[in-house]
Amino acid sequence: MRFEFRKFAFGLGVVIVLGIALVAVLAPWITPADPFAQNLEARMIPPIWMEGGRAENILGSDQLGRDYFSRLIYGARISMLIGTLVVICSGAIGITLGVVGGFFGGRVDAVVMFIITCRLSIPLILVALTVVSFVGSSLTVVVFTLGLLLWERFAVVARTTTMQVRTLDYISAAWAAGCSLPHILLREVLPNIVHHLIVVATLEMALAILLEAALSFLGLGVPPPLPSWGLMIAEAKDYMYFSPWVIMVPGVALFVLVLGINLLGDGLRDRLGAARDA
Repeated sequence: MRFEFRKFAFGLGVVIVLGIALVAVLAPWITPADPFAQNLEARMIPPIWMEGGRAENILGSDQLGRDYFSRLIYGARISMLIGTLVVICSGAIGITLGVVGGFFGGRVDAVVMFIITCRLSIPLILVALTVVSFVGSSLTVVVFTLGLLLWERFAVVARTTTMQVRTLDYISAAWAAGCSLPHILLREVLPNIVHHLIVVATLEMALAILLEAALSFLGLGVPPPLPSWGLMIAEAKDYMYFSPWVIMVPGVALFVLVLGINLLGDGLRDRLGAARDA
């Protein structure tokens, strides 16, 4: 029974993530309206299932008369783009440090651990807020700021797993065969720890999306008029008491995406771990 539930949860996560990713890719072709076009005569129209809703605006319109459904679709594009780019950036930093420290050990590992400890001592959200407030808010700044702050989990996992595999027979055989150090790290070590790093990547992606939403909510994330879900929630907070759907729609979308990524990560952990044990 428990196995069936975990299998269902993994399938649900795959459907959610792939579905939202597909929507993000096809956003220019499936949006019913321009997400940036304003129509002040059609402000705060409720969703189609509520009284006063209309078919032209399935999820209603915002305070500037922009189609909410179109902005929600483009918001998925922003979230998936930020999550993917942050994982690539942070993964490159963390995996490099972790593999180098775990493989060489000694003083090299001590330096890597010092760097990881320094990063863990830094309050993540406060540093992100400070950097973005000084440099200015933009999609590029948000991606690089989060990418430079979310690498420590990659480093810790890469270091630990590298220390486990560096003494195995196939590493010794590669040295005996005269393989170069880059070959051993890239062709022998990294492929045998990548299944752990994939799970970390899903967790970091969900965290990056939530942090971007938090920064956008505070006005220091993706700048308007880009339809970030966090920015949509921030813009809707003044209307939530009289039109609660304006904050519920992007909030539910954000919850579903993060839930799907976490379910996918849990499922990948189970499957990759079982495959590794086999």
